[in-house]
Amino acid sequence: MSDDLTGVTIPRHIAIIMDGNGRWAEQHKMSRVNGHRRGAETVREITRECARLGVKRLTLYAFSQENWKRPKYEISYLMRLLKKYLANERKEFMDNNIVFTAIGRLGELSDGVNGELTKLVEMSKNNTGMTLCLALNYGGRAEIVDAARAMARDVLGGRCDLSKLDEGGFAKYLYASDADDPDLLIRTGGEMRVSNFLLWQISYAEIWVTPLFWPDFGKKELYDAIRDFSTRERRFGGLNSNGR
Repeated sequence: MSDDLTGVTIPRHIAIIMDGNGRWAEQHKMSRVNGHRRGAETVREITRECARLGVKRLTLYAFSQENWKRPKYEISYLMRLLKKYLANERKEFMDNNIVFTAIGRLGELSDGVNGELTKLVEMSKNNTGMTLCLALNYGGRAEIVDAARAMARDVLGGRCDLSKLDEGGFAKYLYASDADDPDLLIRTGGEMRVSNFLLWQISYAEIWVTPLFWPDFGKKELYDAIRDFSTRERRFGGLNSNGR
């Protein structure tokens, strides 16, 4: 398939559930950690390509709250891989003018990981290109609970008038309150579920699922997803021009 996306609508915000690293490794008779290492290479390729295409924001589901249930050796490796990624990718972010941020209950991550997160956020904050957001120790339900707690504190402190609160007002309490909702949600690995990812924000996202595992996801699949997105008629609960 051609790399030409002339005339194709590029989503402003793409969110990706990067699924299948472990299954990819098992399929190739490797340990699961090899799948995660290969998956990190895919992150670099897809991030770079999204930035080149003019995507404004890319949100990647990197580590969920549920992932803590995995074997300790795997979690330990994932945290080391994350720390190494954050340190090693600084030049990549600066060379490609990418802003870095992260969402989730970040305070529950190790000091070492949080130190690298802070360094990359600070280093890239004046870049003007795409924003890459990693969802780390993230859960969509937890985000809504945390938002409700923050709102309740403001109500008790007299800073929020419940009688005037609407969806837009509540959304300001979410982790990334300044971000547009995702236009396109991509899931690799073939599973037909959203796995507690951006539950508030994906209400009207277009969903594209591929059976390919994340390490095998490349530019071709990204382009396929974007082309498919461009054919969708987004009505946001309303009707199209034909009254349908």
